[in-house]
Amino acid sequence: MKNVISFDSARIAEGYKKRPFLHGQVIEQFTERIGQNRFHRGIDIGCGAGLSTKALRKICGHVTGMDSSGEMIQVAKEVLGEDPAVDFFVEKAENISRVSEQMDIVTAAGVVQWVDRDAFLKGLEPRMKEGGYLLVYDFGISDTMEENPSYTKWWKEWYLPHFPRPYRDEHQWNQEDVGKYHFRICFQDRITLKHIFSLDDFVEFMLIQSNVNARIEKAGLKPEEVREAFMHSLDRVFGKEKRVLIFQGYSWCFQKVTP
Repeated sequence: MKNVISFDSARIAEGYKKRPFLHGQVIEQFTERIGQNRFHRGIDIGCGAGLSTKALRKICGHVTGMDSSGEMIQVAKEVLGEDPAVDFFVEKAENISRVSEQMDIVTAAGVVQWVDRDAFLKGLEPRMKEGGYLLVYDFGISDTMEENPSYTKWWKEWYLPHFPRPYRDEHQWNQEDVGKYHFRICFQDRITLKHIFSLDDFVEFMLIQSNVNARIEKAGLKPEEVREAFMHSLDRVFGKEKRVLIFQGYSWCFQKVTP
């Protein structure tokens, strides 16, 4: 049985808003790969706190953000501000029937491991223009810190034993998976990103990881207690310096083709 992770809380939504804005780098890499950097209308599925919507808006004339969490949508509106070219609504990724106009670009960041792939693609297919792009991507903090092997030791010996990874569907989509919904694979890349953290910022970031959130919910832990445990375990790893952390992830690009 799959573990269901709830992201519908004010604490998680506020934490997502403060995540590093690495989505913009992924979008830049995508536009370089396809040789196109401007789109008319797009949708950001599973928009969370709006960072992925903000990234899509940089290359798209009008963007719709959707997420199953009302708390996330509320925060996303704060992140995007008063932009008449952006709107939001609450809905699951598998049900985008409220989108009437066909899109020429769709992004889904950190979403597909939690959804029904076939229902998602079946609902999306009629709402995309021929030649339109679907960009599916995700990235997460890794076990590597630049020039500091003690962090890797902390990750393996303290972090993962205390906060094991919850279930997620990590199947890499192939042409058979997407071809029946009239998509073709353009590219499927592994990506590496970097971000500089202070100890305080890193601990706040880790408190909204799915591993940690699942453990807090399952064990009924208080976030303040978990924060203190992180600070204590990482004090010698970070010291007083800011550190460069490595993120690893993927970027999959698909294009809608003629049936």
